[in-house]
Amino acid sequence: MRGVVMQSYLPIILLAVAGFLIGGVYATWKTARFFAVVLAVAALMAVAGGIGWMIYG
Repeated sequence: MRGVVMQSYLPIILLAVAGFLIGGVYATWKTARFFAVVLAVAALMAVAGGIGWMIYG
């Protein structure tokens, strides 16, 4: 039963992490552009993983 619960919450957690990372991109864009781009890539990966998990999981 625990696997089913974790499988249903994981996409939501990934999307929440993506939102947190997007906030980091917004906060660091003016001062550290390279770090902001790294955070943006991580956010895109988290969004893609969350949506992919919802569709195919």
